[in-house]
Amino acid sequence: MTNEQLLAEIREANLTYLMLAQTLIRQDKAEAVFRLGLNEDAADILASLSAAQVMKLASRNTLLCSFRVDDNLVWSLLTNHNVAKKVGNEATNALHANILMASRVSEVL
Repeated sequence: MTNEQLLAEIREANLTYLMLAQTLIRQDKAEAVFRLGLNEDAADILASLSAAQVMKLASRNTLLCSFRVDDNLVWSLLTNHNVAKKVGNEATNALHANILMASRVSEVL
């Protein structure tokens, strides 16, 4: 993949993320804040962006969204990576991962 292709992929991801975020925020702001890991002020700004502003933001060469999962425990639960240490089934592991990620939303708010 060339550098230009990589930048095009980043811009496409930015546009997709911004459009998804706007849709979620406009449908149910509280749920969007939770799912996107944003604070309410950021959600208000995203919801109010015009199409031209969204396109301008999306065209940046820096990825606008980020993974909220930043620790090994959550990744292991989501991917069932540590099979030897597996305590529950896949659904239980996913539930535990969701609980851990949800607890981090309060840090943002």
